[in-house]
Amino acid sequence: MPESSPSFRKLTPAEERVIVHKGTERPFSGEFEKHFETGTYICKRCSQPLYRSESKFDAHCGWPSFDEEIPGSVRHLPDPDGMRTEIECTRCGAHLGHVFLGEGYTPKNTRHCVNSISLVFSEAKEQT
Repeated sequence: MPESSPSFRKLTPAEERVIVHKGTERPFSGEFEKHFETGTYICKRCSQPLYRSESKFDAHCGWPSFDEEIPGSVRHLPDPDGMRTEIECTRCGAHLGHVFLGEGYTPKNTRHCVNSISLVFSEAKEQT
């Protein structure tokens, strides 16, 4: 999908630096690092659901951490640094962050370290 697709949100320069140009926000600066409401984290660029709040945990690393993506929503790619695995939205290719395995934070032994600036939160609606 081209970057100018009408289904993409218009990004600020800071959002574009991370989402399009694969930058990283400063640790402990993002709005979702200490956010633990019930709902779904979606891609800021294309609104694809990426992570459910049940998979979020506090890794004390400075960025939101998740141990599981919504199936089919996140692509894992070798990072150009040759040492890490980059994660991006499968719908629009937005850079999300990196995934790390074997750290032991949760029973799933996976940590998706995600830039808050790449996400929007959709609060769960109460059932009546």
